[in-house]
Amino acid sequence: MKQGLIAAALLASAAVPAMAQTNVTIYGIIDAGLVREMGGVSNNTKVTSGVGSTSRIGFRGTEDLGGGMSALFLLENGYKTDTGEVDSAGTIFNRQAFVGLKAAAGTVTLGRQYTPYYSTVSGYADPFAAGLSGSAKNMFPTSGSNVRTSNTVKYLSPTVSGVTGELAYSAGEQAGSASAGRQIGGALTYEVAKLAVRLAYNNRNNDVAASGSVAAISRGIGTNTLLAANYNFGTFKGYAAYGINKGFNSGPLANSSNPYGGVRPTASTDSRDALLGVALPIGRGTILASVIAKDDKTAFDQDATQYALGYTYALSKRTTLYTSYGKIKNKRGAGYTVGNATEAGSGDRAYNAGVRHSF
Repeated sequence: MKQGLIAAALLASAAVPAMAQTNVTIYGIIDAGLVREMGGVSNNTKVTSGVGSTSRIGFRGTEDLGGGMSALFLLENGYKTDTGEVDSAGTIFNRQAFVGLKAAAGTVTLGRQYTPYYSTVSGYADPFAAGLSGSAKNMFPTSGSNVRTSNTVKYLSPTVSGVTGELAYSAGEQAGSASAGRQIGGALTYEVAKLAVRLAYNNRNNDVAASGSVAAISRGIGTNTLLAANYNFGTFKGYAAYGINKGFNSGPLANSSNPYGGVRPTASTDSRDALLGVALPIGRGTILASVIAKDDKTAFDQDATQYALGYTYALSKRTTLYTSYGKIKNKRGAGYTVGNATEAGSGDRAYNAGVRHSF
């Protein structure tokens, strides 16, 4: 009798469909450092958050839906280690917030996400990974919606023979216009052995739709095209990038508050960016260096060149010490500033040192 009951229980359990498993991970970065900014209207020394990498806490998860398909999500909040405040007041997951599906044909996600252009700058072009005083964000146009866009649908293709494609569409969602505020981006990546090459494009409609008695504003299209590559030579890793920026808002200044006083600098609407960099591992440390040149093609001819040197030392797999120095030579009233992963900076020189812990 007992054996019959056990057999019946086993049959009953076999008849109940298995529940899909959801895997959720909590992750983050805690980063704080000392920053010394010089060369602006006034020098500035402070303890600041997110110097090497922006401090954050996030939640990501996947659920196996069967048949080779899975659901995924990511929610990520940026915060300030030095004060405990959120990066952006009135928001919770200001860095990223999206949900999507992944299958053999690729991955589709919806929500607030990185642009393909910014992922190219930070992940392929810059040995400083868009952090420290050597950040490529000081010179490349990576402000505002060039970094992340809300209301975005993104498609990531599977990798075929080392090639991956990415497309993103961000709705402007302005009443009365289907195009005002719209942003379209894409990237094509080739990675094989020690070589990685990525071509990215960003197209931003800067128009503002009419609202009530306020007339529509026509500002046109701003575009950014960037070719980036890096190669691991074994003893060091080399980086190179070249960008073309055209149109209104194609080259916004990271710090638009006239940091040097005098005549306010003018954001370029036609410029070229070139970068050469290197990452040289030495034991548990890595030396970072880069040179970035800005060629302003407008009549203002406000060119600039950035020189940067940094060093990171891994105390463990999760904890890293860092230090760096960056200097920008502005020409003919250009207003580029030396910032870091989180801040735009206030002068043409900056030194920083700090610690970063990931979990």
